[in-house]
Amino acid sequence: MENTPEPRYQAVISAPVFCLGVRCDTMEIHDIEFLEPCAEIKPANPLAAETVRQLCAYLANPDFVFGLPLRPSGTTFQRRVWEQIAAISNHQTRTYGELAKALHNAPRAVGQACGANPFPLVVPCHRVIATGGGLGGFARHGGGFLLDVKRWLLAHEGV
Repeated sequence: MENTPEPRYQAVISAPVFCLGVRCDTMEIHDIEFLEPCAEIKPANPLAAETVRQLCAYLANPDFVFGLPLRPSGTTFQRRVWEQIAAISNHQTRTYGELAKALHNAPRAVGQACGANPFPLVVPCHRVIATGGGLGGFARHGGGFLLDVKRWLLAHEGV
């Protein structure tokens, strides 16, 4: 039996090994969340529909470039980390340590900011990995379902 997503999402779409829940109003995306496979929810407004269109375009083609209105969020430091993550080219990765060095901070702080990213895929935190090529964590988890999502996303991008 499929899980039923919470009604707080304005849309839920299925991906190959996960679902994506979208929360937005009519002007901005509030967040995108990885979900275990569940029932889809049709978009509740035009922005949710456009978000679904763009997420599906990325799932079909990892070279797709997003253009969504994201609600400003996070601390100053988190926003700096997310800017660095957004600059990582498709098919590339960076380590937590590399980002930390560029930001003059600690890898753990970068990892925490990655985990707080409200816009996964749009701000591709899956492209940040551990030194030595290990996956590190993902979305504040060190294993399980979300690491499987990270593996899938990196494979999807040919990393």
